[in-house]
Amino acid sequence: MAENLERLKQRIPLLEYLQRHNWKPCRAGSRQELVGLCPLHQETRPSFYVNAGKNLFYCHGCGRGGDLIRFVQLFFDLPFRQTVALLEQELTPAPVSQLLEQTAAFYQFQLHRHPEAIRYLGQRGLHDPALIEEMGIGYAPGGNLRRHLAALGYSFDLLLDSGLISSQGRDAFCHRVIFPCRQRGQIVNLYGRSIGAAFPHRLLPRSKGGLFAWEIVSSFSTVILVEGLFDLAVLWQAGFRNTTCAIGTQLTPAQLSQLAERPRCSVYIAFDQDGNQAGQKGSRQLAQRLQGVGIRAHIVQLPHGQDPNSYFVAGATAADFTECLERAQQL
Repeated sequence: MAENLERLKQRIPLLEYLQRHNWKPCRAGSRQELVGLCPLHQETRPSFYVNAGKNLFYCHGCGRGGDLIRFVQLFFDLPFRQTVALLEQELTPAPVSQLLEQTAAFYQFQLHRHPEAIRYLGQRGLHDPALIEEMGIGYAPGGNLRRHLAALGYSFDLLLDSGLISSQGRDAFCHRVIFPCRQRGQIVNLYGRSIGAAFPHRLLPRSKGGLFAWEIVSSFSTVILVEGLFDLAVLWQAGFRNTTCAIGTQLTPAQLSQLAERPRCSVYIAFDQDGNQAGQKGSRQLAQRLQGVGIRAHIVQLPHGQDPNSYFVAGATAADFTECLERAQQL
């Protein structure tokens, strides 16, 4: 195990990985040592040092340091095993990428064979067939994915490693509407929303990737950030194509850095108006983080107990939501 990890770190140099994720260093002292702004926390003066020869980093600002694996753990907010799997995927991306594409296509086909899934989409206010097709939304009935993928030649071990099946061979997604999460054109994860009594949210045990559809949304000068993919779907349907989603209120450092790359961008945070104030608290905390990296952040106030999805389901129009944007509070 230790030898495999060492080989992994040698094949992906830390400095190369950081620069691939837009880290901009300058020389600090020796030829092997570089310094730049820390990708893991907000700062205005560079304190993040990388020793290219030793393949190590240390930040004097947040006090965190280590090797490539430790950085990826912190950057994507992943457990150790999932971090190693993500790096191994970067070295040999084709099999897993193709597997997820085949899985998403299978779930898309299943959607139109299960009326309960179409009814559920209607209940959530999503009724535009072209948008459903564009987003690649599918349905996992459960019990038939493993057989389908095995027939295409995928091994039990690969399905298990990807998280698509359990060690008992059962489908990970069952009675769930499925959204593929893409990054740079490739599916990096699948999000499943239960249509029954099971726990509502499920992702594969791997990085959720960057902000949803960021390659498209990043071209807008104003961005709407929502919690969930159904929030995003109804806003896209209503014409707000500048909407993205972090799948939750907590942005990973990788997602935050995507927003920080566009300092002139204005971000409108439209999180859930929860009875327990969780969404409101998450909005304020995120707005402060964004302000700290120079981004204008506005908090969108929806009616009490509503989120963008339920707001439209309750009868709101695009004009109603535009009014909410116009009334948004800037910190």
